[in-house]
Amino acid sequence: MSAPATPPFPSPAADAASLRLRVAESVARACDGAVGAAEVLASTESLAALGVGSLALLRLADAVEDEFGVLLDLGDGALHTDGFDGLVAQLLRLGAAEPR
Repeated sequence: MSAPATPPFPSPAADAASLRLRVAESVARACDGAVGAAEVLASTESLAALGVGSLALLRLADAVEDEFGVLLDLGDGALHTDGFDGLVAQLLRLGAAEPR
């Protein structure tokens, strides 16, 4: 009799890809769709350069806290200058791989 197969754990790359998509959707919601998730995912610019304003950044910080249980420092460069990939990297460092 063989042991039951255990489901594979998601790879870190899969977690990062999933996080990128969820955060891009959060950015789109935070700015009421003025910037779409696809545009965010394709961008190499800062969120501000994409047109994400200060109110949307506040909403995004709140959404990230609610969904992932991590606090974003609004004075941190990842939120203002490092662009979307920098933001996702910071969230991964803070442990935001799984939604609450």
